Amino acid sequence: MTAPTGAQYRLTLSSSGHEVSAVVTEVAAGIRALEVDGVALVETFDESRTPPGAAGIVLVPWPNRVKDGRWMLDGAVQQLDLSEPKQHNAIHGLLRFTGYRLDVQEAHRVVQTATVFPQHGYPFLLDTSVEHLLSSDGLTVRHRIVNRSEAAAPVAVGAHPYLALGAVPIDELVLTVDAATRFLTDENQIPISEERVQGTDFDLTQGRRIGDLEIDHGFGGVTVTDGRSTQSLTAPDGRRVELWADENFGFVQVFTPRNFAADDGPRRAVAIEPMTAPADAFNSGEGLRWLEPGETWELEWGIRYLAA
Repeated sequence: MTAPTGAQYRLTLSSSGHEVSAVVTEVAAGIRALEVDGVALVETFDESRTPPGAAGIVLVPWPNRVKDGRWMLDGAVQQLDLSEPKQHNAIHGLLRFTGYRLDVQEAHRVVQTATVFPQHGYPFLLDTSVEHLLSSDGLTVRHRIVNRSEAAAPVAVGAHPYLALGAVPIDELVLTVDAATRFLTDENQIPISEERVQGTDFDLTQGRRIGDLEIDHGFGGVTVTDGRSTQSLTAPDGRRVELWADENFGFVQVFTPRNFAADDGPRRAVAIEPMTAPADAFNSGEGLRWLEPGETWELEWGIRYLAA
């Protein structure tokens, strides 16, 4: 029987004394599992299920939400399908339920491709590819997007991993988000303003135990050092899982739900989502990349494990 997420690509690598494994899915080029030396670094789910809370999926050609699914292009209203009807938004791009095509498969690496075809509210043609590559300390994800349209196309990229550190309860982990600003949102989670986090309860630059933290916010002003930004979860014993991203990813969404639909029932989880643009970028223009006809955009992010 075919899994709801399609083909399951099981990757393995033995390197520098470490054993690394992952499961990448055909649908949404998602990460269903990732372990280093037996330590789970993401929330996994059974292959008989769809990704709970969009766990692990790729978000293209926009991450997060577009208000009312509406935006303007050359003076004309564009209306996207409302994929989040309860809040009247278009959410998580156009490839969430798309089966990618297999391009390359090796023991420690898989490359998949998918096309964004012109459709309601997005009259552009994009060729996209996603490479998942294991290393001795984790996983690198490489995106490549080519605009095959005859006009410049607005594009933003994101991903939706829920990070973990083996069996350590989420509430005991210390969350560090190296970002200078936070987006305030309306009742439908659309940004209405941006504020500096310094001196607020949302200043996570020095790390805070998750505990009673309630977060579902986009952060901007992400610090980039030597071409990379880093956000992390740290266990009481000093072990750490990091989400790193290249300089294209100037934003990050952090979400700490208490009702993540794990295989064994609802519980706490934490998503740390790299984004090249914040929510509603098609309207604000913030972080939005306009790819010229024939132009290619390449970018990468990853997850790594640091033992104590």
